[in-house]
Formats: sequence, structure tokens, C-alpha cells
Amino acid sequence: MSGAVVGDDGLSRCPWGDGPEDMRRYHDDEWGRPVHGDQRIFERLSLEGFQSGLSWLTILRKRDNFRAAFADFDPGVVAEYAEPDVQRLLGDAGIVRHRGKIEAVIANAGVLRDWQRAEGDGVLEERVWACVDAAPDTPVSLSELPTSTADSMRLARDLKRRGWRFLGPTTAYAALQAIGVVNDHLADCHVRRSHPVSLHPPS
Repeated sequence: MSGAVVGDDGLSRCPWGDGPEDMRRYHDDEWGRPVHGDQRIFERLSLEGFQSGLSWLTILRKRDNFRAAFADFDPGVVAEYAEPDVQRLLGDAGIVRHRGKIEAVIANAGVLRDWQRAEGDGVLEERVWACVDAAPDTPVSLSELPTSTADSMRLARDLKRRGWRFLGPTTAYAALQAIGVVNDHLADCHVRRSHPVSLHPPS
């Protein structure tokens, strides 16, 4: 079934959100809610990169460990990580121990730090929130959701030109959904019906 489903609590949700309690909370309280600030957006992009090839539930359940391992995704701190830190992270069973993904987060932190130094804080937020669709469609079923869009392609291309790693159009689109730039809660989902997501660019 690809349309909204009614859970045992009587609430209608996107099918993927009607799962374990931690996934329900994420669906109801976080996914699609606006996220602002370079550091928080950097975190979401990093976690989406780690999720590639894995289930989101795996990443969600390790999220606190990721935050501890990567200094709460402070780009200025993570950018200074060196090989001993990589080895430490490869030995951390609380996160996904994938050298390529770990090294990508460190490299991306350096890209963001240098970008902020050149253009000021908020540069990543501004670029990501430029992807807001002024007249978005309201999806009825999961089959209507794309895996990537022209905006996610442009975002991935732009960041990769700056040296960003482990980010393609599909991962970029998943991040846009997660941080509320795109509202892909289904039409009959209680989040969309009862608590409309207010999409707005950074002030």
C-alpha cells in the first residue's frame, strides 16, 4: 500500500512512518519540519550520506552516537579531524564504520568552514532553502514522490563543485524532504492535515 495508512493509534500517516515508535516520532515531529542554520543542515546532509545503502531507522537509532562522534556536527571542529580521528571513528561501534563516509563528513566540514569564511555564516542554509517550490504538489501516494528533482540535481552539482563528497541528487532530495524544504507528507497524513508544515526561507 503506497497511500497513507491508519495506525493502531487511529492516526493516518505516510506508510514509512507507521513503524516502530522511534520512527513514528521522527515522522510526526521532525520529518518535513523546517530546519535552519548551517550546522543543523550540515548534520542532516551528513546523516543522509551515512544512510546511503542502509535503512533510515538504523541511522535514526544511532543519531546521538553520530552527534557525539562528530562534535555535534560543528564544521569548525570536524574540519580539523585527522587520521587518528578517522581511526577512532572506525573503531566506534555506535556509528556506521565506513571509511569513505567518515572521510566525506570531515572533508565536507572543511568545505563548509572555508565557504563560511569567504561568504559568512548561513551560506549553506541560503543555498539549500533556495530550493523551495513556490507551488508544490500535494502527493497522495508514495508512487507520486520523485527520487530526485531538478532542484536536488542543481544542489548536488553546486555542492560537488565546491568539493562536497558523498552527495548525489537522490541523497540531496532526501535531505530537502527531511529538513522541510520539500513537504512530502501525503495528502491524508495527519501531519499535513492537522499540523501543516510552514515552509519558509531563512529570514
